Amino acid sequence: MREKAIGVFDSGFGGLDIMKGIVRELPDYDFVYLGDTARMPYGTRSGKIILDFSREAVDFLFLKNCELVIFACNTASSDALHRIQVDHVPKNHNGKKVLGVLIPAAEVACRLSKNNKIGVIATSSTVSSKSFIREITKIIPEMKIYQQACPLLVPLVEAGEQNSQMAEMALRKYLEPLLAKDIDTLILGCTHYGLLESKIRKIAGRKVKIVSESRIIGAKLKDYLARHPEIETRLAKNKERTFYSTDLTDNFRKLGSRFFGEKIEVRKAELS
Repeated sequence: MREKAIGVFDSGFGGLDIMKGIVRELPDYDFVYLGDTARMPYGTRSGKIILDFSREAVDFLFLKNCELVIFACNTASSDALHRIQVDHVPKNHNGKKVLGVLIPAAEVACRLSKNNKIGVIATSSTVSSKSFIREITKIIPEMKIYQQACPLLVPLVEAGEQNSQMAEMALRKYLEPLLAKDIDTLILGCTHYGLLESKIRKIAGRKVKIVSESRIIGAKLKDYLARHPEIETRLAKNKERTFYSTDLTDNFRKLGSRFFGEKIEVRKAELS
């Protein structure tokens, strides 16, 4: 039996922050990363386009010998994951698994919140989908969820401006309405926001707990594999990491390495 890798998919390089957290928990496993940088950002696109792009990403990663795929992209998790799981994978990749990041974040936020007021910052598409509202209220129906679309943040991070005064101003603009609602928990609902976490913590203050997906997904996946030995036993443990991008740029290598925490070499991916 040929051993398989774990695939990680994001619209850009922000998912490398998620992958870093997963590798921290599962250091021996093989991983294949795909960033669809040629078509990012996904956050302002239609649901149909996001679904089409997500199907192509899944097909690519399964062809690259992945056994399961993690949707690190919140927009794809919100707009496409369910359709991929119930329709595309059973018809085209029977036996494979695709998991998202949204539900684990919702579960942790519900556990942390004491006053039943949770804030969410995310892309416009994720906010419009109301996915976080749906998943959180499944767990705690009376929970109040306050969402804020943050269209400026992804372009700022991708331009390497996460430490700029403009980023600070944008964050204050987006966070102040949520803080005014007396939230005690804040979900960072986009992988790119990991590079902004220290600024977000400073603005939000100590009373607000931050749910950063990069800090929780690794442990969640480790627990999932422990409960699914039929998948875990098929996974390769050679510590191999392979990185693909649909658009090779110096910016991807530079910021991608910063997200992942070590220098990465990136290969060109062709999606169809």
